[in-house]
Amino acid sequence: MSKIEDRCKQRGVRLTDQRRLIAKVMSQSSDHPDVDELHKRVSKIDEKVSIATVYRTVKLFEESGIIEKHDFKGGKARYEQSPDIHHDHLIDVNTGEIVEFVDEEIEKLQNKVAEKLGYKLVDHRLELYGTKTKKN
Repeated sequence: MSKIEDRCKQRGVRLTDQRRLIAKVMSQSSDHPDVDELHKRVSKIDEKVSIATVYRTVKLFEESGIIEKHDFKGGKARYEQSPDIHHDHLIDVNTGEIVEFVDEEIEKLQNKVAEKLGYKLVDHRLELYGTKTKKN
């Protein structure tokens, strides 16, 4: 059973065969696919799954907290499994590559800024945009 399937079961989300297939493909994704890419991957396994089914399933999974939606600049909404551990994203503006990272210094700084402004940080999302530099 995939991680997404397991989360669906925990949250009481009914899995049809098509939803189960979408969950499996999404769980196997090492990137952050958009709905079109997810549909392409699912269609290689079962061509009867419509794009509308993928859209509805992704929306259901997102509303259930099973996957997360990202609206990175200049592109379509992309999705990933809701992570167990918080991470941030670095997006290459030339290639669209998305790199996940964790940096404790950034986490501490964000908390410090919130505290300085009189807030307790309860959540955040950090997206960095850049271009790859050539190593000398």
